[in-house]
Amino acid sequence: MDRGKVERVLKDLKAGRVGVRAAMESLRGLPYEDLGFAKLDTHRPLRRGFPEAVYCPGKTDAQIVRIVRRLAVNSNVVIATRATAKTYAKVRASLNGTPVAFHDTAKLILIGSPPKRRQGLVLVVTAGTSDIPVADEAAVTAEAMGARVERLTDVGVAGVHRVLNHRAALEKANVIVVVAGMEGALPSVVGGLVERPVIAVPTSVGYGASFDGLAALLAMLNACAPGVAVVNIDNGFGAGYLAAQINRG
Repeated sequence: MDRGKVERVLKDLKAGRVGVRAAMESLRGLPYEDLGFAKLDTHRPLRRGFPEAVYCPGKTDAQIVRIVRRLAVNSNVVIATRATAKTYAKVRASLNGTPVAFHDTAKLILIGSPPKRRQGLVLVVTAGTSDIPVADEAAVTAEAMGARVERLTDVGVAGVHRVLNHRAALEKANVIVVVAGMEGALPSVVGGLVERPVIAVPTSVGYGASFDGLAALLAMLNACAPGVAVVNIDNGFGAGYLAAQINRG
């Protein structure tokens, strides 16, 4: 249950518009709801400011539908990551009247209405065009959490003048997400240019010796520029979540 809904229930109780029993019924899902195959952390929006996300791989469409339907009861926005178009169709059909969007490149389902008035600025930067799917997952996640997001694409170190030409855009952001595969050098370059926190996202883009993103991950962990944090390989969701938290703080 998100904070706004809890506040409305408590205000209605205080004003006498609802009774204690009705208020208790509204809050009874705390701290979690047991669906048998999943225990939904309905208390998470109160603790973290955003509901838990649904990771789709390994779950059936029927399970995903039940989970998002219950999460949507308690939260204004719900996201499901690594989703397919087939799963999106099932979710949309089950949530008649609730806005449901599918971000195909990010493979992310967005249920509900994100804040229309977004705050701050998160800049999502990609080293190459092939990194865009992971970058889009980060961008859509940050937007769903209320951040204003801008994108800067294909400015990798193979032509370092490309990122240098966008230094003004880098400097105006509150936090920068840098997504890179291959050798993963771009976050260190960006971190050395600006006084902003950088969240580095290694991707599995690259040839054999990139080891599906392991080479980029290790390079980012060994970045010589201070102020660079690293998330897991292809973890756009984790980067977008952290960026929105930093941007909000």
